[in-house]
Amino acid sequence: MNHPKLNRRSFIRSGALIGAAGLAIPDFISSHVLAAPGRPGANDRVGVAGIGVGRQGGSVVSFLNRMPVARFVAVADVNLPRAREMGKKLQAEPYQDYRRLLERKDVDAVVTATPEQWRILICLHCCQAGKDLYVEKPMSLTIKEGRMIVQAVRKYKRVFQTGSQQRSMEANRRGCELIRNQRLGKISRVIAYNYPSPWNYGLPAQPIPSELDWEMWCGPAPLVAFNSDLYQPRANPGWLSFRHFSGGEMTGWGSHGFDQVQWALGMDDSGPVEIWTDGPALKLPTYTAAEPQKRGDGICREPKLFYRYPGDIIMELANGPAGGAVFKGEKGTLTIDRAICKSDPEELAEEAIKDNEIHLQKSPDHLKNWIECIKSRQKPIADVEIGHRSATVCHLGNIARLLGRKLKWDPVKEVFPDDPEANTYLDRERRKPWVLPESI
Repeated sequence: MNHPKLNRRSFIRSGALIGAAGLAIPDFISSHVLAAPGRPGANDRVGVAGIGVGRQGGSVVSFLNRMPVARFVAVADVNLPRAREMGKKLQAEPYQDYRRLLERKDVDAVVTATPEQWRILICLHCCQAGKDLYVEKPMSLTIKEGRMIVQAVRKYKRVFQTGSQQRSMEANRRGCELIRNQRLGKISRVIAYNYPSPWNYGLPAQPIPSELDWEMWCGPAPLVAFNSDLYQPRANPGWLSFRHFSGGEMTGWGSHGFDQVQWALGMDDSGPVEIWTDGPALKLPTYTAAEPQKRGDGICREPKLFYRYPGDIIMELANGPAGGAVFKGEKGTLTIDRAICKSDPEELAEEAIKDNEIHLQKSPDHLKNWIECIKSRQKPIADVEIGHRSATVCHLGNIARLLGRKLKWDPVKEVFPDDPEANTYLDRERRKPWVLPESI
C-alpha cells in the first residue's frame, strides 16, 4: 500500500498510516498536541482516555472511573459498538481509531489493554503525544519493543505504570522485603509456575462482525481470518494463546509471577544471565478448530525451563504458584502468591522489618498510585523499566523453548552474546504499514 507524504496535522485527521518503515513518530502526531504540558495540578482531575476497552481494559477503566481524581473524556476500540457503549457509560467521546483521541488537549493520560501486538505502537504514539500511560501487562510482545518503550517514556518524560498490580498488595511487598533483608539467608533456588508458551493460529474464517475494524485489530501482526475464538482473549482458546498476538500464558500470567521474582531478588533493572531447557526445541502445534487451551498448554509447557540469576540462584519452572514463586534459602522457605506471603517455618513470615533495613516502595492502590504520580511526576511503583524487565524474563523463556538449548543472556546490553540465531528472536517482523519508526 502506498501513501502520500503527510504532514503532522493531516496524518491523524486523515486516518491514514505511513507505509514507509522508519518515519519518526513526530510525523504522526499533530504539533499542537506535542506542546501540551501534560502536568495536571495537584487539585486538578486528570483527563483520561481508554484504548482497548474490552474484557481487561473495560474493567480497568470502570475502576478508574470511580475515582474522583480522574475523569474519562474519550475511549477508543476497533469494535465501534463497544466504544460507543463504554463511551455512554463513562460520558466520554467514542472513537474507533485511537489516533483521533490523541489530538485532544483534554486527554492527560491513557489506559490501554489491547492485544499485545499493539502495545508498542500505542505506547510510542502516546509518549509522542504527551500522554502518560497505564499499560496492561505484559508490557511488550518482544524484548526490543520493551526497550523502545522505555526509551520513549524517558525521552518524553512520561509517567508510566505497568498493570502489575501485585506490587500494590501488602502481602506481596512484605514477602519481597523479607527476602531482600536476608530472612531466608542466601537464596539458592526459586520454584516458579510452569507457564505454557503460545502456539500457531489456523482457525477457519467466520463473518466479521459489523463495525469491527478487523484489519486494524490485526495491526502489526499477520492479517489472518477472523474467528471469534481468536478475537476473545481467553476463549477456545483466544488470542492469548496464539503466537502472533501474544506470548501465551508465559506472558499472560508469567508477567505477574516473574515480576515478583524480579522484585524479591532486587533485579528491577537487570535479570537472569542464563536460560536452558531439559529437552529438545518445542514444535509448536497449530489449532485449526476451536478447542480449549488444555491440549496446547500441555504441549507448550515442554521443554522444561531453568534460569540462572546472578549469585548462582536457579529458577525452575515447575509447580510453583502462578502469581509468584517459592523461594528456598538457608533458613527456610517463603512462598509469594497473589496477596499471599507464607513461610516454613511459619515465624519467618511474621518477622518485622526494622527501620534501618530495606523498605520497598508502598502503594495501597495501583491505579491511585498512577494518578498521584501523574500529579507529582514521580515514578510509580511499577515503572516502565520494571515492566520491561519482568516481560523480558517471559520472552527469554519462550525463546529458549523455541531453540531448545542453553542460552547466555547479557541483561546490560540485552543481547545473547555470540549467538546470532538467538538474537533474531529479540524482535519480530511487522505487517506494513504498521511498522516501527527508525527513531523515537
